[in-house]
Amino acid sequence: MIEAMPIVWRGLGMTLMLSAAVIPLGLMGGLGVALLGDSRFALVRFLVIIYVDFFRAIPPLVLLIFIHAGLPFAGIRMSPFTSVCLAFLLNNSAYYGEVYRAGIESIGKGQTEAARSTGLSLFQTMLYVILPQAVRNVLPDLISNTIEVVKLTSLASVVALPELLYSSDMARSISYNASPIVMAAIIYLIILWPSVRILSRFEQKLATS
Repeated sequence: MIEAMPIVWRGLGMTLMLSAAVIPLGLMGGLGVALLGDSRFALVRFLVIIYVDFFRAIPPLVLLIFIHAGLPFAGIRMSPFTSVCLAFLLNNSAYYGEVYRAGIESIGKGQTEAARSTGLSLFQTMLYVILPQAVRNVLPDLISNTIEVVKLTSLASVVALPELLYSSDMARSISYNASPIVMAAIIYLIILWPSVRILSRFEQKLATS
């Protein structure tokens, strides 16, 4: 068990690095999707609907395998890390986009009109008036979705990216016992439990406010 521990810790480092990459990508991509979905051009709105429906419908594991193992047949080759980041960007931006959209739609049109009447441009109105309130309104959903993203990083093991699950399984084969897998589960719990508790408290606070 002792000799397998460095493998587990390296896997944890990869999981943290992967999370640090895919979460901001998903958040920014989702914001872009939400803003495009609010476009005044019907064609843009239609394309956003198709994008969101498609990438919410396709299983993320299937999407990841297609990107990593299918695209090379078209001459497009990526490293495991890049493949995971792209798959998560496409999948998560669809989900985050719907969360942002719900937040934006929760803000009354009167606030937009009032902000525009003060001389703010449409961009400034969205940036300084609408988005801060929208994000606050859907913050529990954003946190919940982010927790799911961290858990989904374990899918990276199927493309041999040495994240926590993949590394723990390697450590299991070295130590000939299940302790590394149990440790991986405990590490996930330690990482995600505080976020789950914060989310619960935040939801309770919103419910009583």
